[in-house]
This record gives sequence, structure tokens and C-alpha cells, in this order.
Amino acid sequence: QVQLVESGGGLVQPGGSLRLSCTASVISFSLYTMGWYRQAPGKQRELVASIAGRGNTNYAGSVKDRFTISTDDAKNTVLLQMNRLKPEDTAVYYCNAAHVFTNANFWGQGTQVTVSS
Repeated sequence: QVQLVESGGGLVQPGGSLRLSCTASVISFSLYTMGWYRQAPGKQRELVASIAGRGNTNYAGSVKDRFTISTDDAKNTVLLQMNRLKPEDTAVYYCNAAHVFTNANFWGQGTQVTVSS
């Protein structure tokens, strides 16, 4: 069982930045695709960004060039650097780990990001 704990959410003004962290328990990132998803009120959960074991990244079109996903293998942490935030980025952000062979999925509890003036 993989446990994921997110942190770093909060309230920020439009144009500001936040960095989300996801710490994973006992995990080898080479065996998982790590992702950040978000869910806004009344909307479906959507993929924001993902990173595979070899460092290949994928971004939703709405966040490309503003968000950056990365891993710190020594700390078992996945980071999401969010710049030039917009009100439409407001959502609960979830960390996800998907095993590349078994497709087993694990989720964190979510962290709220609110972009508002």
C-alpha cells in the first residue's frame, strides 16, 4: 500500500505562485507514473501533470508553460511548481501514483488551492 501526503496548498492572488509537495511512503518512482490531478466544484477530476520513471512529463494544455512537475527521489517527493496562477486553477489538487505494470492506483487526500483577489 502506497500512502501519499500532499501539502503546500493555500490562497494566492492571480499571477502568484504556489508549490505543491507530495510525499510517498516506500515507493520507487521508477515503477510508478506520478501525477497531479485537480477537481473543481461541479467538475470532473482532471489530469494536470504527470511524470514517468525516466523523467518524461505530460501537461494539460491549460497549465503548460505555467506548471512544472518534478521529483526528488532522495525525499520520495513529487513537486508541482505552479506559476502565473489564474482563478480557473482553483480546485482541490490530488497526488496520484500509478504502477506501470499492475496499474494499481493510489491517491492522496488532496490539498485546496484557491486563486482569488
